[in-house]
Amino acid sequence: MTEEATQTGQDALDQKLTRAFDGKVVRKDLVRKVKVGANVPVFVLEFLLGKYCASSDEMAIQMGLKVVNDTLSENYIRPDEFMKAQSKVEQLQGDTHTFIDKVKVRLADSEYWAELVNFNHKFVHVSPKYVRDYDRLLTGGVWAQVDMKFEYDEETKGKNPFWITKLQPIQIASFNVEEYQAGRAEFTSDEWIDVIIRTMGYEPDVMDKRLKMLFLVRLIPLTERNFNLVELGPRGTGKSYAVQELSPYGALLTGPTTVANMFGHMSGKQKGMVTIWDVVAFDEVADLQKMPKEVITTMKTYCESGTFQRGKESDTGDASIAMFGNTNQPIDVMVQQGHLFAPMPDVIRDDMAFIDRLHFYLPGWEVPKMRPDLFTSHYGFVVDYFAEALRALRKHNFTEMLDRHFHLGSHLNTRDQKAVRKTVSGLMKIIYPHGKVSKDELGELVEFAIEGRRRVKEQLKKMGSFEYYQTSFSYSDKELGEERFVGVPEQGGKDLVAADPLAPGSVYTGAIGPDGTVGLYRLEVTITSGTGKLKVAGGVRGTMKESISRAFSYFLSKKVEFGMGREIDTSDFHVESIDLLNNGVEAEVGVAFFVAAFSAIRHSPVTAATLILGDMSIQGNIKEVRSLTEPLQLARDNGVKRALVPIENKRQFLEVSGDIMEHVDPVFYGDPKAAAFKALGMN
Repeated sequence: MTEEATQTGQDALDQKLTRAFDGKVVRKDLVRKVKVGANVPVFVLEFLLGKYCASSDEMAIQMGLKVVNDTLSENYIRPDEFMKAQSKVEQLQGDTHTFIDKVKVRLADSEYWAELVNFNHKFVHVSPKYVRDYDRLLTGGVWAQVDMKFEYDEETKGKNPFWITKLQPIQIASFNVEEYQAGRAEFTSDEWIDVIIRTMGYEPDVMDKRLKMLFLVRLIPLTERNFNLVELGPRGTGKSYAVQELSPYGALLTGPTTVANMFGHMSGKQKGMVTIWDVVAFDEVADLQKMPKEVITTMKTYCESGTFQRGKESDTGDASIAMFGNTNQPIDVMVQQGHLFAPMPDVIRDDMAFIDRLHFYLPGWEVPKMRPDLFTSHYGFVVDYFAEALRALRKHNFTEMLDRHFHLGSHLNTRDQKAVRKTVSGLMKIIYPHGKVSKDELGELVEFAIEGRRRVKEQLKKMGSFEYYQTSFSYSDKELGEERFVGVPEQGGKDLVAADPLAPGSVYTGAIGPDGTVGLYRLEVTITSGTGKLKVAGGVRGTMKESISRAFSYFLSKKVEFGMGREIDTSDFHVESIDLLNNGVEAEVGVAFFVAAFSAIRHSPVTAATLILGDMSIQGNIKEVRSLTEPLQLARDNGVKRALVPIENKRQFLEVSGDIMEHVDPVFYGDPKAAAFKALGMN
């Protein structure tokens, strides 16, 4: 590092970036310095900083900062100073004054009227030319430099005297994607990831690789067409920052909207947001409770195919959809007591088909709350330049990239594969825009994409029926033939069933409810001194309690035959049920309880990773399971290696998939005693 670089606080990456992208970078601490005194979006500030402070010379930077501050002081309107700004224009008597403000345009009485938000005037004359050139003015508005004059209008008797004579959106004039790709080739993958993280304003040196990747996923909607992202997590983690501050091409909604606003008017005179913006994001999704159901219904079709119906005509859009919301409970509580879409409003949560169209669930609970050491003081791209890079790359397609080295597993259906491919494509554009990626690097992207999609499916599995139970997501190496399974770290995507033996008296059991939902339980039977009574914990009730009572009655009637008379007569049996999926399925678990009680009396554990299916009558007759496919699929997904199955279900076993047969060994039984002996490995 040179002496000059050391004095200005530059590190090796700063120097490399400023050489490769001269004039297109800015020191991010300067942005924070200016932003303290000016409540304007980051891309507006960096537009000015890039114009006047794109230098490594400290004196030039300080001079540039003065120009930026003077420009903001002279041209940026504080919301509480609108009367002063209006008066300034009026005093110029026909001459123009330049302002930086957010401009919205609407059509009223066959005329276009501009609203300048901070200028606080809703009837400013604007030429239709600007509306034609910048159609985002009609939907949400854009930040722009505007030249404005005051002109008394005799016809309206001075009612609307303000006129826009020139309007220039805050954005760079041109962008060369080939130049951007060539510059990327000079950096290693890790260096480039750090450049992007710094561009977002954060310091990569205090992050691990996974956290960096989570931040990068927030950018995917800005660069991948029709990408559907959801992020739920604690407050204060900057969920909506990327959409709101890092690009002029994103729209952030803070409340419900209408079909007309999202998809356009029936007449076709006004376009909808999905055809205007690159990404439409919903902040604070809990506030969307009152959003019309019609919006979700139309979005459901749009999120699947990018098309929507307005009147007789079908139209298309390529805006991505992002949803951000706050969680009110710790993640472990959410996992144990419900599902990870609980913070969503009913209008969204109740429509599982809509949720199934989400491509990636970003685990916001893994992102720390913003604190000073997370912000960088090094160089990153001028946000306006980076926004244009992301936008230009929307035209590129990397969805087939993973096919170079990998196959996606059999449990990923068409919708799952589409989600994974689009995530990989988005990350390719962010990290490898030049298209050069190694097999191992691509494998990392594929695995990360699979995890984000599996998180969606795991919650649907908790919320819904068997339709969503194939979640053993994997990918295979074409060259080596190795299959790698990808789980989700926070919850029961896999290994809910321990690989080691449980204590005597503990067993795993499963059941399928009348609606097709599958439950997974761990029964624990504990013995204390007593008089042969059954004592159930509060969680054991309804159908489960009845089936356990029947099995216990049979157990008592056969105590002498089993050679356990004295032990049973001098013991009480305490039974507890742990609902591993927390979905409250009505479960008949008589055989599992019988085996657990037998195990407790014998002080002998059940064979590791064994699932016990089936129920019994009070006379010990075995009842067949309603269906095998669903509980065995769930068992396979969660680490079960061996399943005890009623002999009556043997014919059904031929209907289960080859994947289940390969990983779960069936052990058939015809009576309770045989089930107990086989579960304990006694024959």
